[in-house]
Amino acid sequence: MHNSHSSKLLVRLLLLFALVTVISIAILTKWGFDELTAQTEKDSHANPSEANGFNFALSAKDAQIQRLKQEVLTLRTQILLLQNNHSGHNALPGRLPPLPPPLPAAGPSGSSTNFNSSNSGVPGTQLHETTVAALTHHYDCSSYIRKQVGAAEILHGLPLNNEYEMMPFNHFTFTRVYPIDLGLGKRVVEKPIGYRRRDLLEAVNKALESLNRNHTARAKAKGGLALNDVAKYTLDDFVEGIYRTEPTTGSQYELYFQSIKHQTNVVRKALIMRPFAPLQTVQLSEVAPSAVIHVIVPLAGRLRSFRSFMQMFGQLSDRRLQLIVVYFGESGLKEAQSLAAGSERVQLLALNETFSRAKALRLGAEHIETGKGAEDALLFMCDVDIVFTAKFLERCRWNAAAGKKVYYPVVFSLYNPHVVYTLQGKQLPSEEEQLVISRDTGFWRDFGYGMTCQYRSDFLQIRGFDEEIVGWGGEDVMLYRKYVRSKIKIIRATDPGIFHRWHTKVCTSSLSADQYRACIRSRALNEASHAQLGFLAFQDEIAAASAMSVSVGGTSRS
Repeated sequence: MHNSHSSKLLVRLLLLFALVTVISIAILTKWGFDELTAQTEKDSHANPSEANGFNFALSAKDAQIQRLKQEVLTLRTQILLLQNNHSGHNALPGRLPPLPPPLPAAGPSGSSTNFNSSNSGVPGTQLHETTVAALTHHYDCSSYIRKQVGAAEILHGLPLNNEYEMMPFNHFTFTRVYPIDLGLGKRVVEKPIGYRRRDLLEAVNKALESLNRNHTARAKAKGGLALNDVAKYTLDDFVEGIYRTEPTTGSQYELYFQSIKHQTNVVRKALIMRPFAPLQTVQLSEVAPSAVIHVIVPLAGRLRSFRSFMQMFGQLSDRRLQLIVVYFGESGLKEAQSLAAGSERVQLLALNETFSRAKALRLGAEHIETGKGAEDALLFMCDVDIVFTAKFLERCRWNAAAGKKVYYPVVFSLYNPHVVYTLQGKQLPSEEEQLVISRDTGFWRDFGYGMTCQYRSDFLQIRGFDEEIVGWGGEDVMLYRKYVRSKIKIIRATDPGIFHRWHTKVCTSSLSADQYRACIRSRALNEASHAQLGFLAFQDEIAAASAMSVSVGGTSRS
């Protein structure tokens, strides 16, 4: 009887100790997470180069939390052993069975120490061995996940050998996916269904869980708010995201949220990863305030296109926008100056020399004057044939960060409207109504790298364009390759807010052989879809067949 009471008392003491330990873990986790997040954000601003994939790695406080968790698991094992021994009546009077040793902490490599279960004769040992094996597997899995996240290009860029190793992102919302891995006959926009929808929905739900947990912890730390009064993010607050899959590490998701209920301007971003294992929240952060975007457009002639561009620019509601036009030659200069003079946000630089896109973009970047304390500037390197929306400008700000990442959107290139509409017997719509994303109206220009958002400091540090390249194309690819080989992260994603208008392209014999082939390829791809080119190629046969059907129809009626 005395032994029974002693066993019960010991079990209660162990349960009490476990309860106190769990409460300690909760307190440490609450305060430690806020401290760790604040310190991470502070360190990121102080020294961006140190904000790498191991921001979530175990600090001294995390290690203490892990040890406490291990002790709780060990205590649970001990309680199960005591209960098993008491129910089986196998213990000696007044003695308890040997307790299993505490679980060792994971070493620097993340692997756990092997356990030696030599006490096979003690009742409950099999239960202990099963528990230890499960816990060892758990910590090995956690170590592997940390290794996968650290090796992925998710918080920092990784040097690659060439541009073909770069894995682009896919843009998506709840109702649309704009896939990058396209080919002839594939859709340029599609609804997320089946496995893809479940995959994206899991990522969004994981981000919501992490955002709400972090938001609640911060609100409780500040005090004054009941748990029910804390505003929580919902699926309706999801704005959009991009995702990609790296074959060796897993799927990456960059998700943006903005509260609809509270109508706030704060945009929250969540980096989520599926490292071929359970999803891990890598980082939570607030998007920086809207920066002024300096649009740089090289120009020589092309006044009709410039007039359309200025009309589009003037209709944009985004006022934190400046335009620098670098004009080459004297032909049409006065008319271009007249068009530019209509807006206070437009500057025109005139150069009386041979056109060079590379030189124009460099001079435009150097010409920008920043305010006090702002030594850097956000650049959008553009062309006169480009049409963009206010939503694109927002993504330009989101996806560019000085010293960290640059944005290379995949532009939707429109086909020749006379082929798309006129030759099909349709009325030619207005220029604005032609901005439609479909298989018959255009394609994702995944081979173009001319449109880019990046900070001037990164552009100058990487030594900009190769200005020795003369003529059509080539300089933008060389700049893109420089970033590919650097440690700056490239955001390469389809963007439904930026379009390339069709225009006649002349491939002159003065181009090099490689430039001429690239020009012809671009001209062919820009003209029409595969099916529409087929109609053009077989136009005579189609006309003959139509004439024959009319003739046969007339004969049969007679």
